[in-house]
Amino acid sequence: MKPKALMMCRSPLALRLVARVLDELGMVQDCCPSAQEAIERLAQGNYSALVLDFDLPGGAQVAKLARLAPAQSRPVVFAMIGPSTDIASTYQAGANFVLYKPLELDQISRSLRAARGFLGEDRRRSARQKLDTVVYLRFGKSLAIPALMLDLNEDGLSLQAADPLPAMGRVPVHFLLPGSTRAIEGTAEVIWADDSGRAGMFFSHLSPATQKRLRAWLSRNSSKPGRGARVSQTTIGVSALQT
Repeated sequence: MKPKALMMCRSPLALRLVARVLDELGMVQDCCPSAQEAIERLAQGNYSALVLDFDLPGGAQVAKLARLAPAQSRPVVFAMIGPSTDIASTYQAGANFVLYKPLELDQISRSLRAARGFLGEDRRRSARQKLDTVVYLRFGKSLAIPALMLDLNEDGLSLQAADPLPAMGRVPVHFLLPGSTRAIEGTAEVIWADDSGRAGMFFSHLSPATQKRLRAWLSRNSSKPGRGARVSQTTIGVSALQT
């Protein structure tokens, strides 16, 4: 049976863009315009993904309700938000991924494809390199949050922090790969996060030279099965979100 997605949205353009990516992923789609109808459909059907317009009345309530489902049947929640919507409250309501308005096809595609791995159906092109590495997330000059980098690939990285991360979206990043002396620097986009402190980032910009160094490091380390990369301190510097 094909996985199903429920979309609560009133924008024809947004519905078309999301439906296009869902079609590519082989997901069946249901649409509804209101929170009441979304709640009724959630009660009747088993959905793998829930795409909610948080600017519609009741959007956050639907997300909170979806979190009450058993873990094995809980849908991944995508929140469509505008510039005035608070990102932190969006994640607190139960969103796993955020889609920023105005929606762009590339953004939707990256987030939905990342969700396949989040659901245990990892179809990313790049093989992931698992790490046992302490990471420090730096917000400006005064705040540093330690986290554990879980894995890394050419597309991005995932991490586990002790507490839910502060609100952030697209941010500059840099980190030192184990065994190397030159930092990887670029821009990454937070494409999912949850209230346990887990988060995933996709690289939105890396220079060609940086991509080459990252690819070479991954190639060298992935050829050594059973050996996790270890380092006492690796730093990911994250500045405040630029709006």
